[in-house]
This record gives sequence, C-alpha cells and structure tokens, in this order.
Amino acid sequence: MMRVLAILCALLVVVLIVVLFLYYYRAVRPMHAIANGMNLLKAQDFSSRLKKIGQSNADEIVELFNRLMEQLKEERLKLREQNEFLDLLVQASPLGVVVLDYDGRVVQINPAGQRILGVDGEYKGLGIQEFSQRTTFDISSVPLRSTDTFNRADGSIYKVSHSAFIDRGFKRSFYLIEHLTEEVRKAERKAYEKVIRMMAHEVNNSVAGITSILDTSTQALRDDEPELAEALGVCLERCYSMSDFVSRFAAVVKVPKVERKPIDFNRLLLGQQSLFESLCGDKDVVFEYQLDSEVGVLLLDAPLMEQVVINIVKNAIESISVAGRVLIRTSAQERLLEVIDNGAGIPKEVEAKLFSPFFSTKPQGQGIGLLFIQEVLSQHGFTYSLRTDSDTSLTHFTLHW
Repeated sequence: MMRVLAILCALLVVVLIVVLFLYYYRAVRPMHAIANGMNLLKAQDFSSRLKKIGQSNADEIVELFNRLMEQLKEERLKLREQNEFLDLLVQASPLGVVVLDYDGRVVQINPAGQRILGVDGEYKGLGIQEFSQRTTFDISSVPLRSTDTFNRADGSIYKVSHSAFIDRGFKRSFYLIEHLTEEVRKAERKAYEKVIRMMAHEVNNSVAGITSILDTSTQALRDDEPELAEALGVCLERCYSMSDFVSRFAAVVKVPKVERKPIDFNRLLLGQQSLFESLCGDKDVVFEYQLDSEVGVLLLDAPLMEQVVINIVKNAIESISVAGRVLIRTSAQERLLEVIDNGAGIPKEVEAKLFSPFFSTKPQGQGIGLLFIQEVLSQHGFTYSLRTDSDTSLTHFTLHW
C-alpha cells in the first residue's frame, strides 16, 4: 500500500512538473516576452528585437512587434534626418529666425538673426520681452500671426513675421526677420521720382512764364512806379526760390551713377577743412582730426563722396547751438569713417525715420540731405548709421567701406 502511494505521489509530482512547464511555456514565457518588449519601448530602444518563442500565436505577436520596432526605427531616423536638414537650412538662411520654447523663452537664433538683432550667445532662456530690450528693434511688439516692419538707425528696413507651430501637441512661437531695404528703397525711389518729375514739370512750366512777365513788368515800372516794381521784384525772387526748391529735389533723383577711381581718402577729408570752418558761421566749433595713415587709397567717386562728407559735417555743425566739437576720424582696421559731434543729439523715436524720404527734423528742412547721402553710399556699397549714444550724448555718423 505504501508503495502504491509512493508511486502515485511520484506520478503526481511528474504531472505537476509537466503542467508547470506547460504553463510556463504557454503563459509565463509569452508574458516575459511582452514585458521585455514594453521595456524596450519605454527605453526607446528601437534597434533591439524579440526572439521567437516557438508558439505560433505568440510568434505572430513577436513578429508584429519586431516589425513595429523596425518601422519606429526608420521613422525616428527619417525624423532625425529631416530635423538636421531643417536645422542646416535655418542656420544658412538669410532670413533671421528666432525660436521660442513652450513658455515663450528664446531657445534658438540663427546667425542671420543674431547679426540683424545685434545679439551674442547670451540670449537663451530669456523671455521675449527681456530679449527684445537687448536688440536693435523690438520684435516682441509683433502680435501672433501678424507682420510688421521696422526701420533701423542705419536706414535699413526689416519685415518681422510672428507665427507658431505645433511641437508634441503644444504650440511654440517663432519670428522670421526679412531684410527689405533694397526692395523698399526701389519702390520709394520709383514713387518719389514720378512725383518729383510731375512736380518739376508743372512748376517749371508755370514759373517760367510768370518770371518772364514779372521781370518785364519790373523793368517797365522801375522808373514810374518804383514801389510796385519793388513788390513785383519780391514776387520774382519768390518764383526763383520756388524753382530752386524744385531743382534741389530733382537733383536727388538725378544722382549720377558712381564712377570709382583710386582716391586718397584722408587727403579728400583734409581738402574740405576750410569749407567745414566756413560752414560754422558765428558758431565756435572746434574740429579735430584722427586720420589713420594706414587707410590709404580707396576706390571712390570723389565729387560725390566729397558732397556726402560735406553734408554729414554740415549736419553735425547745425546740431551745435553756440559752441561745440566735431571729431573726424578714420580707421583702417575697422574700415570706417566716423564723424562725432556733441550737439543736440537725435531722439530715439526719430532715429528710425532719419533716412525716410523727405523726413527732416529742421523747421525749414526738406529731407533731401540724408536722402542724397543714402543714395550715394548705397551705390558705393557702403554701410552707414546715424545715432546718438545714450551714455555719452555724442552723435555718431559711422560709414563702413
């Protein structure tokens, strides 16, 4: 009896072992495989694969899982390649690009954006408001899905577009900054050329007949009606002034194409010294020259560049009320001409408008002096800026060749 019992127990143990083995093979092993697959997904390890178990149903799941991992790997690789390509495009783009994170903090600016906005690498993590305080113009003032234009003190014009994209289900903002200077200048030039030509034609045709009649009448009445002749003479002078007024505008439109020749730039500046002093009139203005002898010869249109320099220095003199100082310096290393004065200065709200056509801060100004300067320097391919330093209150006209 005991022996039968022992045999039954042994058989029961064998059956139990077989059942446990089958349970492990049929249930536990597939569960381990599923758990391994979940761990791979959590770790985002799309390169590893699951081994087949030897069960048809489980092996189908394993095969499906491996195909899913292969597809995820390919999609991840494709997405990485696309991101790298887009990043290269952004870095090489002539458009300025400023990208914000989910909380509106700056996380990326491409080289063009850094150059346009005048910022260095210390910008990451700044809120857009704080960031804009460090830039040459305030891009934070552009509402989402809107576009605005900004003028800089050097006469350049930029279009700023504010848009957004969805990243991982959340919205992120970005700004695109496009240089519009040449396009806007061409459009402005085309518009004011047409207006000036029409104005000059109508005024000159009218004034020519009037001045002829007035001149003849003045001569005829000079002896018999001297008072009337004097009054007609005043009218005649006003007609000549009007004609001269229109001619000055027309001269801006007719700025000739520059003809470059080798010119000693420092000598060109020194050659205008006596003229600069004569422009001062009763004002006590001290001129100081810091001319770098290494500047040497530049390819310039001398007559046009002389007129540009005269206009720049004349503006500096006019900003000085009674007494002041004008510094004229050149630098070969910095490739610049700088005219610095300690006159009244330029308000910040005016700086961006200075190179707008016919804009002037002078009561009797016509706004053509800076327009002429802009036209000549643009034809030379020179960059320039006009601003007042808030720390020193000195006004700088800076020209880079």
